[in-house]
Amino acid sequence: MQFLPVPPDILDRLLQHRLLSGVPRPELEWLAAHGRFRRVDPGDRFLRVGETPEESGLGLEVLLSGEFSVYVDRGLGPRKVMEWHAGDVTGVLPFSRMGAAPGSSVADTPLETLSIARAHFPELVRTCPTVTEICVHVMLDRARVFKSSEWQDEKLASLGKLAAGLSHELNNPAAAVARTARVLKSTMAEADGATRALALAGLTETELEALEQLRTACMAPSALVSRSPLERADREDQIAEWLADHGADESAVEALAATAVSIEVLDRIATVIRPDALDAALDWVAAGCAVRTLADEIERAGARVSELVSAMKRLTHMDRAPTPEPVDIEQGVRDTLMVLGHKAREKSVSVRVDVAPVLPEVRAIGGELNQVWMNLLDNALDAVDLGGHVAVTVKPEGRWLVVRVIDDGPGIAPEHRARVFDPFFTTKPVGQGTGLGLEIARTRVRGHGGEIRFDSRPGRTEFRVSLPLPAPEANVTVGGR
Repeated sequence: MQFLPVPPDILDRLLQHRLLSGVPRPELEWLAAHGRFRRVDPGDRFLRVGETPEESGLGLEVLLSGEFSVYVDRGLGPRKVMEWHAGDVTGVLPFSRMGAAPGSSVADTPLETLSIARAHFPELVRTCPTVTEICVHVMLDRARVFKSSEWQDEKLASLGKLAAGLSHELNNPAAAVARTARVLKSTMAEADGATRALALAGLTETELEALEQLRTACMAPSALVSRSPLERADREDQIAEWLADHGADESAVEALAATAVSIEVLDRIATVIRPDALDAALDWVAAGCAVRTLADEIERAGARVSELVSAMKRLTHMDRAPTPEPVDIEQGVRDTLMVLGHKAREKSVSVRVDVAPVLPEVRAIGGELNQVWMNLLDNALDAVDLGGHVAVTVKPEGRWLVVRVIDDGPGIAPEHRARVFDPFFTTKPVGQGTGLGLEIARTRVRGHGGEIRFDSRPGRTEFRVSLPLPAPEANVTVGGR
C-alpha cells in the first residue's frame, strides 16, 4: 500500500463515480484538493484487525477502481462479511465511532482510492453537506449489514453449542441402547434354551407353582434394588455359595444377584423342587430376570433420548412463532443445563438451581431468553475450575423477576470489566469464544425491557438478569414447584 501524487484527472473520475456523480462540483473539488491518492496491490492487507485508523492511515475512502473484502474472525475462523467495489464510499466516515478495526481488509484486485484523512472531517461536514449525507447513509447501511453478520455468527456459535451438548448427552443413552440390544439377543437365545431344559425336567404342578412365585418375585419392578459395587460383590458371593452348596450351575449368579430374591426364598424353593430339576428351574428364572433387566435398561435409555429431544425442542421453541407469550423461566434454565450437562460433568462442576415456590408470569420470546441462559451458563461453566460450583437462582424481587447465575471462578479482571459487554471482546483462547455472547445476551434482555448487570471478585462472579413483571392485578403464576 502506498500513497502517490493525486492524478490530474481526479476530478473527472469523481464526476463519474457511482455515488458521487450527483454531488455539486464545488464539493467534489474540495475532495480532490484534500484527498490523498492510494494504490493497493492484490492480497495486501491495508487494515488489520485491532488497528486504529490512525495506525493504518485509513480515512474516508472513495473507491475509484478495484475491490476489497473485509474478513472477521468471531471464533469460527475468518469469514468474509463485506465487500466493496469501485463506486463505493467506505472507510472511516463522518460521525462514525469506529475505533479498533474488528477485522482485516484485503484487496482482491488492484485498488485505487481517494483517501480523506479524519482530521479534515470537521471542515468536510461544513463544506460538503451532500457528501456528508451520502456518508451517513452508507454508515447506516454498513452498520445494518455488519450487525446482521454478527447475529448470524452468534447463531452459528449457539447452534454449535447446542449440537455439541446434544451429541454429548445423546451419546451415552444411544450407545447404551445399541450395547444392551446386542446383549439382549444372546440372552434371549439363552432364555430359549433354559425354557427347553425346564420342559424336559418334567416339573410337577406344585414345583411349577413355586417356581412361578419365585419368577414373579424376581421380575417385579419393586425388586430392582440399587446397591453399591461392594454390596453387589458381596451378594454375588452369597448367591454363588448357595448355588455351589446345592450343586447348581453358577452361571445364574449375576442374574439372580441383580434381583431382590433372598437366600431364605431360595432355601424354600430348594425344599419344593427336587435336586435334579433345580438347575433347570434356576436357569429359567435367571434368564427371564436377565431379559427383563436388559429391557428395562433399553427403556430407560430410550426415555433419556426422548427427554433430551423434548428439552431441545423447548429450548429452541422450534415449533412456535417468535412472539411474546407466557414463559416458564425455570424450565428454560433446566433445559439449558440438561444440554450443557456434559460440560459440567467433564469438569466435575456442582450445579445448583434454586427457584422460588411460585413464579409470576413473564411474557417474553422464550427462544431468545433461552439463548441468554445458554450464554451465561456456558460462560460460568468455562470460568470455574475443576470441581467448581455454579448456582442459579430465580425469584421475584419487587416488580422484577431476577435470574442470577453465580460461579466461584477466579472472577473478571478489573481491566476487563468495562469491556465485558463489548462486541468481539473475549478473554477465551482463539477459537473458543466469539466475543458476542454477552453482547447478544444484553441485547436480548433489553429487547424485553429488562437489564443485565454483573458483580465480580475472585471466587464469586454474579450475572444478574432482571425481567419486568406485568402489573400486579394482571399477575398469573407459571412454573415454580
